[in-house]
Amino acid sequence: MLAVRVPKREAEKARRKLIELGVLAKGYAVRREGEFVLFPVTEEVEGFELVEAEFERLERRPHSYREVVEVPDSVKPLLPSSFDVIGDIAIIELPDELMPYGKAIGEAILKVHKHIKAVFAKGSKVEGEYRVRELIYLAGEKRTETLHRENGIRLKLDVAKVYFSPRLATERMRIFKKTRSGEVVFDMFAGVGPYSILLARKAKLVFACDLNPWAIRYLEENIRLNKAHNLVPILGDVRKVAGKLKADRVIMNLPKFADRFLREAMLSVRSGGIIHYYGFSPEEDLYSEHEARIKAVARELGFSVEFLERRKVRPYAPRQFNIAIDFRVLK
Repeated sequence: MLAVRVPKREAEKARRKLIELGVLAKGYAVRREGEFVLFPVTEEVEGFELVEAEFERLERRPHSYREVVEVPDSVKPLLPSSFDVIGDIAIIELPDELMPYGKAIGEAILKVHKHIKAVFAKGSKVEGEYRVRELIYLAGEKRTETLHRENGIRLKLDVAKVYFSPRLATERMRIFKKTRSGEVVFDMFAGVGPYSILLARKAKLVFACDLNPWAIRYLEENIRLNKAHNLVPILGDVRKVAGKLKADRVIMNLPKFADRFLREAMLSVRSGGIIHYYGFSPEEDLYSEHEARIKAVARELGFSVEFLERRKVRPYAPRQFNIAIDFRVLK
């Protein structure tokens, strides 16, 4: 087929030019001949040396497991377009109609995404005081412990024993950017430390509390992994800790029940300090109910609040959102 022949030192510049002109033939491997590189082209191109050459066809890799999965056509429209990846473990939410084909779906995910080693389906909602869910094994390695990387930190965890959402990585980085050097931070519902470990890179001191002993066990391991020696893990009910420490910044990442712990958060923050509050809300009224509750608790304590930022963090369910409200407490 027709090809452009250029010196190796000019190859990248030539490649960009051919793409810009829309003449670079797709689906073929570039050839190298000594000090020259050959690019397949679809038509003659002025300003280049043209030759005839044979090229090896590239095998197109599927971009989605849905392209290779073997399920009946009747259920293909139900295949989810996305799934969570925690370390090298994939967790997918399947409707009941797809559960009989779980193994095939899991194997298709492994085939397309080589970095994934195990696939599970969500078997229940996040529930219980430890905020964990049942997982159903589909394919790959039969293990639930993994090492997850995000925002430059490493987090070891067991997806069956602790709560963790990879979808909050952007939100965690947002808080990191707001945190100032020298602050004391209180992470009220820390889990394995995705907020705490990250914020410890800036803060003077981080207190990280969780009720789940597995979460604290992994948090302690993550402290060692990331050399976060200014982080203090606390196992227990946050209500027994509140007020015994004073922080410049408080993280309330318990969106389903955070409103129940506003008193504890306000008692633990210094005057002028900031609380990052999370909740769930219907699309038609994202913030007003949560803000009314925040104001009411502040009044009961004789404090006042200043709202700084409101944002939708992510969709949670149809017409439901996980929201964030940042506010300052004045005592």
